[in-house]
Amino acid sequence: MDIRNGIFLFIIITGTILSILFKKLTLPAAVTGGLLSSFIYLAAGFPGVIVMAAFFIIGVWATSWKLDIKLKTGLAETGKGKRTTGQVFANAGLPAIIGLTNWLFPSLPFHAPVLIASCFSAATADTVSSELGNVYGRRFYNILNFKKDEKGSNGVISLEGSLLGVAGSLVIALLYIAFNNGSVSSFIIIAVAGTVGNITDSVCGATLERKGWLSNNAVNFLNTSAAAVTSWALSISFSGF
Repeated sequence: MDIRNGIFLFIIITGTILSILFKKLTLPAAVTGGLLSSFIYLAAGFPGVIVMAAFFIIGVWATSWKLDIKLKTGLAETGKGKRTTGQVFANAGLPAIIGLTNWLFPSLPFHAPVLIASCFSAATADTVSSELGNVYGRRFYNILNFKKDEKGSNGVISLEGSLLGVAGSLVIALLYIAFNNGSVSSFIIIAVAGTVGNITDSVCGATLERKGWLSNNAVNFLNTSAAAVTSWALSISFSGF
């Protein structure tokens, strides 16, 4: 076995076990996460796995931050942040599909590692902006009309949460170029795509989710989808990434 593959297996197995022991993922969710990580590794190698791990760590931290306050105000997630299979697939499913597609059809004209990082940039932005925005936000507005709205409702944003979401996208972009010798254009693509995905998530939340047409997991999947499409479109305008 190639040493890199051996290291990858060790990381994934260890991460799966720890996520179960520390009750951050349900057992099925942990197994699903390990499988999706394998598909991501096929296309993006360790940089892809690193941005996925960064999303998970940041997401767990943001969800757990000031949890007592969120519980008192009814803003905490069901299960106190323990993620389910549906939540794992909603955030990592598309990156895994991109990875598997790239592995099966390597001649397709898209740069899978950047697309994968863009998906996790959007997922991170969404988690950070909602979880920390509910804690530090001062004024909350409906993203469709910018009228004041109830904190924690679908499609409701705050300036503080939005800026924190952008910061989350920047962290993922920085990690990608740091571990993949990426260019400035890669950084811009990933950061912008993450922000677009986060905005898309809020718009879909204010419309489709509020009307009960889509679940939160479906909206999160659309978040990463918007990021992937934006990343691909931007990549056409950039070269050398």
